[in-house]
Amino acid sequence: MGEHTGRFLIPQRAMLKAYLLSIIESQNLYGLEYRDFIRQEYREVGYRPNHSEIYKSLHELMEEGIVKQSKRKKEGKKLQEVVYYAIVDKNKANLYRKQVKVELERCEHLMKKAIAAVSTK
Repeated sequence: MGEHTGRFLIPQRAMLKAYLLSIIESQNLYGLEYRDFIRQEYREVGYRPNHSEIYKSLHELMEEGIVKQSKRKKEGKKLQEVVYYAIVDKNKANLYRKQVKVELERCEHLMKKAIAAVSTK
């Protein structure tokens, strides 16, 4: 994540990728289920990533050697296959999440200061 000069907020994709890593560790989902899970979790704040953002993030994690995909038959379907994801390099996954967490905490601090500054007294 590096230096902070000139950057105001963390890129949305980085946050999405870090969140996907947490979901992959705890859930056994396929692509569109990730989208639905995230939309449900963030419904109250109106964050609704589309399926292409989910897949781009998953593919970037694959290219970075953090996750792999495997195809399996969808339960209850004879011919339909779905793609599941698994973490293959826990060290890289943990490092990525740690870096994103630092940036998210920085953004949270920035937002709190901005909210306090514009609040009416």
